[in-house]
Amino acid sequence: MKVGGMSCTNCALTIDKYLKEKGLENVKVNFIGGDVSFDKPDDAPLQEIEKGISQLGYTVKKENHEGHDHEVYYGFLPFKNNLQRFWFCAIFTAPLMLHMLPFVHIHFLMNPYVQLILTIPVYIVGMDFFGRSAIKSLTKGVPNMNVLITIGSTAAFFYSLYGLLIGRAEEFLFFETAATTITLVFLGNYMEDKSVEQTQSALKKLAVTQKTMANMIAFDDKHQEQIFQVESKDLRVGDLVLIRNGEHVPMDCKVLWGEAEVNEAIVTGESIPVKKATKDNLIGGSIIETGTVKAQVTAVGQDTVMANILKMIKNAETEKPPVQQMADKISAIFVPTVVSIALLTLLINYFFASHSFAESLLRSIAVLVISCPCAMGLATPAAIAVGLGRGAKKGILFKNARSLEVFKSIKQVVFDKTGTLTTGKFSISNFKAHIEEDEFKRIVFSLEKYSNHPIGKSIASEWKMKEDIRWANIEEIKGLGMKATDKEGNEYIAGSYKTTTTFSNDNDFHNVYISKNNELIGWIDIKDELREEAKDVIEKLQSKGIKTILLSGDKKEKCLQVQQTLGIDEVIAEQTPEQKLQYITKLNEAAPTAMVGDGINDGPALAKATVGISLSDASQVAMQSAQVVLMNHGLKNLPEALGLGRHTYITIKENLFWAFSYNIVAIPVAALGFLSPTIGALIMGLSDVVLAINSIRLRWKKVA
Repeated sequence: MKVGGMSCTNCALTIDKYLKEKGLENVKVNFIGGDVSFDKPDDAPLQEIEKGISQLGYTVKKENHEGHDHEVYYGFLPFKNNLQRFWFCAIFTAPLMLHMLPFVHIHFLMNPYVQLILTIPVYIVGMDFFGRSAIKSLTKGVPNMNVLITIGSTAAFFYSLYGLLIGRAEEFLFFETAATTITLVFLGNYMEDKSVEQTQSALKKLAVTQKTMANMIAFDDKHQEQIFQVESKDLRVGDLVLIRNGEHVPMDCKVLWGEAEVNEAIVTGESIPVKKATKDNLIGGSIIETGTVKAQVTAVGQDTVMANILKMIKNAETEKPPVQQMADKISAIFVPTVVSIALLTLLINYFFASHSFAESLLRSIAVLVISCPCAMGLATPAAIAVGLGRGAKKGILFKNARSLEVFKSIKQVVFDKTGTLTTGKFSISNFKAHIEEDEFKRIVFSLEKYSNHPIGKSIASEWKMKEDIRWANIEEIKGLGMKATDKEGNEYIAGSYKTTTTFSNDNDFHNVYISKNNELIGWIDIKDELREEAKDVIEKLQSKGIKTILLSGDKKEKCLQVQQTLGIDEVIAEQTPEQKLQYITKLNEAAPTAMVGDGINDGPALAKATVGISLSDASQVAMQSAQVVLMNHGLKNLPEALGLGRHTYITIKENLFWAFSYNIVAIPVAALGFLSPTIGALIMGLSDVVLAINSIRLRWKKVA
């Protein structure tokens, strides 16, 4: 569900604690995006959970019949957001603030009864929101910022009321302090909400592509094709759709008829259209720029590429990187600490500094109002939200927030060769068969059609035929190749030169050797081109002082050719998956290491590296093992991914420095009487806006 009104880590902790007390499991609360997820038992009514969250002082957002979010808040008053509360309070607070101006003298505004009447509506609205939230957070044992606002405004209100009742109102007149504090904090909260919302803008652009109209194809009783317009969310797997020039692809589809140029920039960050033809996949949310296709829906809802990307990013936002842990610990004890400082301020100013009780109370209230635990809680999530959003827009997907932080210290990058530095689009350049050629091709196709390796896939695609061999069993051996047994018990192997060393004296190097019962029956040479961007990527990394290493299972001569062309610093060739894993372990011990890989044999090494990076066209094993995925053959985005991680961490450090510095300076300044509660309330709201703006800079900042 979506929850509004969360402004800091303490808010998230309050909701987290409440949901766990209700017996819900796997609770995740992201106060930046307002996303709350949990596993709910069947006997736990959802409406009761929503009501409980709202009674904590937060708003549950629901989708109305038009598909727009609206907030459901179970407070006594009808206000739906902080802006509405601010405008209501401002009407009553403005006259109270007028008499504070030196050149304005409106006598009746000085009347304490007039001030009381003007303050009561503001105080009621403030307590309905801040007071309710404060009390609930205290009962949950996680006091939030609203406790400080509630204590400060309540102290000012009741101190003034006490003076009025004992007939000495002029000495106790702080009604305007109570009203302006509440009003300006509502304004600050609204500004903070809007600023934080900006950190999510890139992700929102991705999310809106989920809601489009679709041309659904159906057939009448005469088998005539009919077109119906439906909402994309009503499509089901297997439905047929017509997608015309200029239209969005409604859901993930496979092209059945037609050709088109498709803009997939929303997912890949690459604005150059991609040509799609029969059997090609279309990503939901992409746009048909030229052409028309008929396609079959392959995934809907939470199973689509876009939904999985959004889910991955939301999970990453919810995670707390190591740098956030200290800020969270301080945030958890911040409110009790500030209340103690405020009490000490009152006592020291009154008993030891010879100030009046009214002046001492004013300074104490200023301490409460100017303190901002939100800033420390917001420092990390705001920067991470912008970093993840920018990455997603450029086709760089971070699976967890830790990866963003770890990138700051990467000293060396290890590359696999095939499908990573090379295009992975192979063609057969030469072959030799020691048996009848057609039979040789049939054996090779029958073996390689089951391969996950790019070389195997390309051979199977080039020599595709209908009459393949039905194997008794077949398996893919990591780092070697395909091994199969036919129904007569003959053993066939298609693999690297390592599979033939025991029975072949062939000194020439070939890419794939085919053997039957340990007897060589032929070989195949494969042609593969280096990616155009590979040299530029290597040079950019080296210019940043990052060492580049080629780690491959390929023959040394081939790897040295790649090194010579690209200028890679070091080459480690002819490695099995186990040896790759051992080498990555050794590199990690020396310095933080990123591994860029593609293919089934890179899985263990990707998982072991400090940061594992895979390409979106990699095998599922590689993508699951990696912490970062580069979309659309996105090797060119590697320098930006590293730079984005590094600059996100820099932004987090800047935010934390500001958050701590603000509180360390602001609290003593308020305690010494240099700031009124009114100014303090305004500055407190602006402190969070400063953090949000600093984080938003990441959207345009040069990072690569």
